Amino acid sequence: MAIALNRRAAPRLGSALAGLGLLVAIAAPMPARSAALDPALQAPVEARVPWAPAAVAATDGAGHLAYELHLSNFYRDTGVLRVKRLTVYADDSDTALADFQGEALQRIAIPRAPEGAKPADGVAIGGGLRGELFVWLTLPAARPAPTSLRHRIEFETTKGTKLWVDGARVALANAPPVVLGPPLRGGQWLAYEGPSNSQSHHWGSLVVANGDVTIPQRYALDLVGLDARGHAVRDGAGELRKTKHADWIGYGADVLAAADGIVRGARDGEAEHAPLSPQSEPSTLSADALYGNYVILEIAPRVYVHYAHLQRGSVAVKIGERVRRGQSLGRLGQSGNTGGPHLHLHVSNAPTFEQSEGLPFVFDTFSYSGTRSIDQVLDSTSAFDAKPQSRQAQMPLDNAVIGFDAKP
Repeated sequence: MAIALNRRAAPRLGSALAGLGLLVAIAAPMPARSAALDPALQAPVEARVPWAPAAVAATDGAGHLAYELHLSNFYRDTGVLRVKRLTVYADDSDTALADFQGEALQRIAIPRAPEGAKPADGVAIGGGLRGELFVWLTLPAARPAPTSLRHRIEFETTKGTKLWVDGARVALANAPPVVLGPPLRGGQWLAYEGPSNSQSHHWGSLVVANGDVTIPQRYALDLVGLDARGHAVRDGAGELRKTKHADWIGYGADVLAAADGIVRGARDGEAEHAPLSPQSEPSTLSADALYGNYVILEIAPRVYVHYAHLQRGSVAVKIGERVRRGQSLGRLGQSGNTGGPHLHLHVSNAPTFEQSEGLPFVFDTFSYSGTRSIDQVLDSTSAFDAKPQSRQAQMPLDNAVIGFDAKP
C-alpha cells in the first residue's frame, strides 16, 4: 500500500493485502572465536556497511540499530558461496550481540532464498555477484551502548569448504534521532510496513541512481487510518475491491507539518487511484514518479520530511514557503504509487527520493495501543480492544497502532 520497489531497485507495486511479520534478530551470547580462523580460509569477499547506523528507541521499549551489510563474492571463478552464519559483536567484545543462522539468516537476506530452500542451505551469492543482509539489532539494556560493530561471516563453497570473514567494522553514527511532532491530527493509525521489517517494500528497496545505491525508505511508515475498533474501512462498505475513497477511515485527514521548516518540494494536480486497483509501473525512481501529490519539508540542515500520496487539490503550501509545526500541508489521499489511502512518511538526508538515505526519527509524544496486521485492519469482523499508552521520544515499529491525541 505504498511506494513499492523490488529488491534490486526496479519499481514494483506492493500487494495492498500483504501482511509481513516483525523481524527480530536472534540475540545469544557465544564466544567470538569458536574455532581458530585459518588465514588461508579467508573468503574472497568484500564485506562492508555503506551507511553507518544510529541507535533509536522504539515502541517495544528497547533501543535498536538498522543497517545493511553488503557482501560481494568478488571473483567470478570462485563460484557460488553460501553464507551460513552471521555473528555481530559490539566494539571489541568477545560476546555476540546477535547471531543469525538458518531461517533467521534467510529472512534478512537479498536475494531471497528460492522456494523450497532449506534453512541449512544458507544464502547463496554467485561468483562476481553481491548480496545484502538487512540487520536489525536489539541493544541489551544492561550493557553500555556500543560505539562500533564487528562482523564474523561464515561461508561454504560448493565443495563444502568452510571460509570466513572477520571484520567489516563500522563506527556507529552518534547523531540523535530526528524528533517530530504529529504528522496527522488525532485518531488511530496503523504504522504499516514500518521499521524492523526488512522484508517490507520500504527498508527492502535499494534505489540505484547516478552511481549511488541508497535506501531512502529505511525507516518509512505508511500511516493507515483506523476507527475505534481498529478497522481501516467503514462498516457497510461492502467488498474491499469495490470500496470508494470515502469508505476509508483516514481519507481526507489533515496532514500537518511535524516541525518548523521550509518547503523544498511540492506537487499537486495528480489524479488519485481507486482503492486496491492495478497501477502502471513508475517511469523513474523520483518523487514526481512515485509520490503523486506531495510535500517535502526541510526541518534542519540535511534533514527532510517526505509526505507522499496527498489528495488531489489539497496541497496548501508552495516551494520556499516557511511553515510552522502543526500547520496544514494538505490532506491524506491516494495519489502516486499506492494501493490504498494512507500517508507515506519518511525522513531522509536529501530533498529527493533517489540518492538519499533514510534517517531514524521519533515522535515526541503519541499513544501506543499494541500491534495489528494489515489483514486484521481490513477484516471487518476482527476485534481490537485499544488501550492507549502514552509514549515519548520513540519510533513506531512495524504494525504499531499509534495516535496523536493521547494525554500523558
